[in-house]
Amino acid sequence: MALVVTAAALTSCGGGSDTSANRRVGGTHQAARPVPGAADVESPTGPGPKESGKVDPSISRHSEDGGKSVNLTLDDGPDGVWTPRFLDLLEKHKAKAVFCVLGPNAKANPELLGRIVDAGHRLCNHSVHHDTGMDKKPVDYQTQEILDAKNMIDQASGGRRIWYYRAPGGAFTPESRRVAADHGMRPLGWNVDPSDYQRPGVDAIVTRVQQQLTKGPTVLMHDGGGNREQSFQALEKLLTWFDEQGYRYSFPQA
Repeated sequence: MALVVTAAALTSCGGGSDTSANRRVGGTHQAARPVPGAADVESPTGPGPKESGKVDPSISRHSEDGGKSVNLTLDDGPDGVWTPRFLDLLEKHKAKAVFCVLGPNAKANPELLGRIVDAGHRLCNHSVHHDTGMDKKPVDYQTQEILDAKNMIDQASGGRRIWYYRAPGGAFTPESRRVAADHGMRPLGWNVDPSDYQRPGVDAIVTRVQQQLTKGPTVLMHDGGGNREQSFQALEKLLTWFDEQGYRYSFPQA
């Protein structure tokens, strides 16, 4: 099956034209902290939403396909400059990804949402304002961030399925996970975070992904949130390496 890159909407991660919606707390990417709910990870097996009629509110990190597989996720887009380049690259390698999109970016780039879905990738809700401290705020605020973004993505995509919800910086709460699940979106975590948003160098990004894959299959990278040239070049090298190493491209369990 195809490798999943979650291009989820981490648009606000690092460099470039940061807005208030794209800033990191203290100038750091909160993905570095342990994702809340780490003890609440789903079993690798179990019924899917079509079988159970419900979406699991636990944080997904496992692949739908077992074995030697990788899930690619791309955050903080869609971006009018970078997302098309990432889509072309993924098509070249017959790889699939999860695009974690911010509501306003989806609204600004509806044609890219259609292209993402039509190419066989999956959409993920990454909130409206990419507030990495939303887990410290009232449940009503968390709910509004999730559902307002969902409405924006629904309108921009023509109602295409939103498979996942990724909290900015991993700022999940039991309540936000339940809200997402109740609206058909599986909470989405990650195992591998190369901090590509910090632009540490192409080789550093590649090495970090290769070394961290022992933790699990779901890789967090970015197609939005600033200049993503290093992320693009790193993914280009990684896709070649994945192919050479016999990895299959999969999606996180939904």
